[in-house]
Amino acid sequence: MTDIDVAIIGAGAAGLSAARTLAAAPLNVAVLEAQDRIGGRAHTVPLAGLRLDLGCEWLHSADRNPLVAPIAASGLTIDKTPPPWASPQATPTLTAEERQAYGAAFAAFDERVEVAAREPADRPASDLLEPGAPWNPLLNAFSSYYNGEAFDLVSVKDYAAYDDSEVNWRVVEGYGTGITGLAPQGVRILDGCPVSLLRHDGPRLRLETPKGVVQARAAVICVPTAVLAAGGLRILPELPAKLAAAEGLPLGVADKVFLKLDEPEAFAAESMVYGAPDRTATGAYHLRPLGRPIIEAFFGGAHARALEAEGPGASAAFAIEELVGVYGSGLRSRVSVLAKTAWASDPWAGGSYSHALPGRSGERAVLAAPVGGRLFFAGEACSPHAFSTAHGAWETGERAAREVLAALGV
Repeated sequence: MTDIDVAIIGAGAAGLSAARTLAAAPLNVAVLEAQDRIGGRAHTVPLAGLRLDLGCEWLHSADRNPLVAPIAASGLTIDKTPPPWASPQATPTLTAEERQAYGAAFAAFDERVEVAAREPADRPASDLLEPGAPWNPLLNAFSSYYNGEAFDLVSVKDYAAYDDSEVNWRVVEGYGTGITGLAPQGVRILDGCPVSLLRHDGPRLRLETPKGVVQARAAVICVPTAVLAAGGLRILPELPAKLAAAEGLPLGVADKVFLKLDEPEAFAAESMVYGAPDRTATGAYHLRPLGRPIIEAFFGGAHARALEAEGPGASAAFAIEELVGVYGSGLRSRVSVLAKTAWASDPWAGGSYSHALPGRSGERAVLAAPVGGRLFFAGEACSPHAFSTAHGAWETGERAAREVLAALGV
């Protein structure tokens, strides 16, 4: 494999999509994956008889999501139960009246964002929060789950550019299972094979890996922006515009904790609660997703990073304490920890999904642009309107593969 036509760097959704598109072409293609598994930030694990999505979980814009049909055709089950986040359950920490007030504040904020996004200058989305409003902490908590950071780090123009049909479905066997199941036959995928250096100043591209040097006519680069910005993949000669784009599109963090319920019938299936709606450093808790005997806790942004920094048990302990505050001390003996994530600490991810910093909304197009007819870029951060999603990554992989075929005259 020392001399091939196309090297695809990364076997996440974008890399697998590029490989699938190129599989039918008369080209020698290989996928080089740093981790010991494929799927990237789509990662399903079997635990306690359940399939848990540690990464992406929802088929967003499912009525037009290009992954729905092939995943269903592969024999997996598409669940169309509506998500619970649009109507959080009334609890002692968030009454029915407060829930309605929060919804009204959210709608008013979105209207201000739409107006501001049409203005010439970009600015932080936090500028559109009503000064001193009581729901600002919870709106920032929402942003930490949705964008991976609070609104002060999010571009108004980029936030408004996300195009969502608000139809959300799930894969019962796991979204990660669905995506990895679409890996094409006949294309070599080498895991445990990180590319540390990519040189593009010779007649052939030169990729340095622990398994040897690979030369290629073209490369599709599907590496998270956090890895690019940190030099996890060095590209020489350097591409300053690409590095600047990666820095302007950092990965926010959305972590999960899965708690097993000993008495699941005491909780309403497919419901959601907030731990402490009066602060940003709080969790969102999905109760009994798909009717399963678990609670799925979500933490985002600076709060998620702080919990990761505290150590491996901090996020689960925080989740349990917040839930005790909602349901009483009796809950403590009725839950046990199944799994937890730490995406910011993952050296091959560096976070969960990208957001554009204020003033940097144009960087997605810069990152996605080919270089010299030999370097092509894909991944969710390259998507103009479906960033932060697996299907956005998938679409960019297809686009990059078509660019490769055109450049190589195939």
